[in-house]
Amino acid sequence: MLTPVEKLLFIVAAALSFYFGGLGFYRIYLAWRRGKPEDRFDRLPERVGRALWLVLTQQTVFKRRPVASFFHALVFYGFVYYMLVNLVDVLEGFLPLETRGGFWNAHNLLADLFTASVLVGIVALMIRRYLVRPAELFVGPHVPLHEKARAGIQRDSAIVGAFIFFHVSSRLLSKAAQLAHTEPDPFQPVASAASTLFAGLSPAGQVLFEHLFWWGALGSILAFIPYFPRSKHIHLMISGVKLAFQKEVPGALQPIDFEDESAEVFGVKKLEDFTWPRLVDPYACIMCNRCQEVCPAYTTGKPLSPSALIISERYELNDILPEFAAGKESPRPLLEFAINEEALWSCTTCMACVEVCPVGNEPMLHITDLRRERVLMEGEFPSELQNAFRGMERSGNPWGLAAEKRMDWAEGLPFKVPTTAEVPNPDVLYWVGCAASYDPRAQKIARAMATILDAAGVRWAVLGKEEKCSGDSARRAGNEYLFFQLATENVEKLNAANPKVIVTTCPHCYHTIKNEYPQFGGNYVVKHHTEFIQELVEEGKLPVFPVLEGEATYHDPCYLGRHNGVYEPPRNLVAEVGFTLAEPERTREGSFCCGAGGAQFWKEESPGKMRISENRYRELKGTGASLIATACPFCMRMFEDEAAQDGEGAPQVRDLAELVAEALEEERRRIGSLKT
Repeated sequence: MLTPVEKLLFIVAAALSFYFGGLGFYRIYLAWRRGKPEDRFDRLPERVGRALWLVLTQQTVFKRRPVASFFHALVFYGFVYYMLVNLVDVLEGFLPLETRGGFWNAHNLLADLFTASVLVGIVALMIRRYLVRPAELFVGPHVPLHEKARAGIQRDSAIVGAFIFFHVSSRLLSKAAQLAHTEPDPFQPVASAASTLFAGLSPAGQVLFEHLFWWGALGSILAFIPYFPRSKHIHLMISGVKLAFQKEVPGALQPIDFEDESAEVFGVKKLEDFTWPRLVDPYACIMCNRCQEVCPAYTTGKPLSPSALIISERYELNDILPEFAAGKESPRPLLEFAINEEALWSCTTCMACVEVCPVGNEPMLHITDLRRERVLMEGEFPSELQNAFRGMERSGNPWGLAAEKRMDWAEGLPFKVPTTAEVPNPDVLYWVGCAASYDPRAQKIARAMATILDAAGVRWAVLGKEEKCSGDSARRAGNEYLFFQLATENVEKLNAANPKVIVTTCPHCYHTIKNEYPQFGGNYVVKHHTEFIQELVEEGKLPVFPVLEGEATYHDPCYLGRHNGVYEPPRNLVAEVGFTLAEPERTREGSFCCGAGGAQFWKEESPGKMRISENRYRELKGTGASLIATACPFCMRMFEDEAAQDGEGAPQVRDLAELVAEALEEERRRIGSLKT
């Protein structure tokens, strides 16, 4: 037990520590309140429960880097239990507590084992960061980063690592000294083994070291608490908050209220322009760079790193926190310290950064917010996008082709493609999309889909010339006003058509109509064509047989897979038509982008080590499959362009609708030959 003087000293130190630490946390809270409102408070019990489950199971951490994640788990679970350990140790210092026997045996054993686990974990992690130094832990020199971040990350990691090691080892040595002047405890095997270090000392010396290391353990906490809000270790607390307030549909964007007369900025220019969840992100960030590791732009040598963006925001907030929390305007725009124009326009909005983040951060949404400001307020965007914007404004499609040509894809079909004017309230409305309407290669997808719908005997129709671009490219490129116009018009027409289900062949249209049109009064049952075709097969409405042969690999489109979790129906169809599936290394939620998303299809790709599509095509070809199956017209075009450059021996690239339609035709031929 502590002496009266020690008790007084501890109380004073604790009061000062909690005051300055609390002030830091309060300022962070005030900084969050500077953010614009965003409603994420629905279903609070469910949100909190899910966040607790994710944190305690560490399942988001173990998505990648299993070895490093294991050592992180040793530290994490040790620190969770150490909240009780530290409380008991404080009580031991202030009260005549006997913490041996009975209940205490279990507590002492857990405390002893977790002490060892934390020490093993933190030493391994520090060796990894400072001696092994894998490239994945560092932001490349070609990426813009806050001027204080490169040195600051290393310094902060060293401080946090040193604190954890010193705190836990001090606690171990305090217990070891205590056991040296009492007796070894079988329920504290590690501390008992360490007690031999103090065996040669006098009882008074052993007690002295017990007190000294008690102060080392608890005093280090009091010394660290004021620094805690500024450190990366704050993620220990804030990550749970961020996971609790994740978006229900992670990749869906929120609309801008253009009628808000008080709005000074549409989009984001400075930190205070973000909504409050975006301001939570920098403090939840672990600085693990997992988002950077999976980013298509960074992987192919572009100057974009999602982690660099969030880390830069953290360092800027730390620099200006007292003033920013007090309501003062931040001194500089994000483009001056967090990201540059080239990096901003390199993002494909594939959502890999959001999906992989262990704490639920949303770097992609930071980027789209910044793009909105550039387009809507400054009129600054890649010049190539102007043609796409103009085409959507004037003709309702980014190709800029006349609406009268939207049904050209249906010419030559052996049946008439019905429109909603002819079939009101259809059971199925096939949303063709701009690519399948205007791109000559993608038109084959539309023809195949129409063939499938006709063969299944469903009551279906298309909007025909009334259909306009869903607005996905406009929205991801930051042109929210253009998206608003397109979405409003399309919702009006879809509501008038009143279909039971909408089927799309484009994942971008699928995501937009399903998840974002409800913001404009359009609530529909929306299915991707792979989902719908699979349902037709299961219901016996579409007699598809395994008549095709060979090995095929399947590419998960970002807006079908990561954004919407559709993984099984496309793979089922590959097997249904007769192919053997060869999975690439990066697949399902870990799939690599084709490079077309985020309006990249309409602009020149930023310079780098290679094209994003080239990187993915090489991987798909590397499976040895003779065919690349796709479920998105844009993915198909990107890989066909790569295959054309690859020359002889390149795999075929086909949409799944084409394969199903071909399988139907092969089966008809087979039946016809049997009849003759």
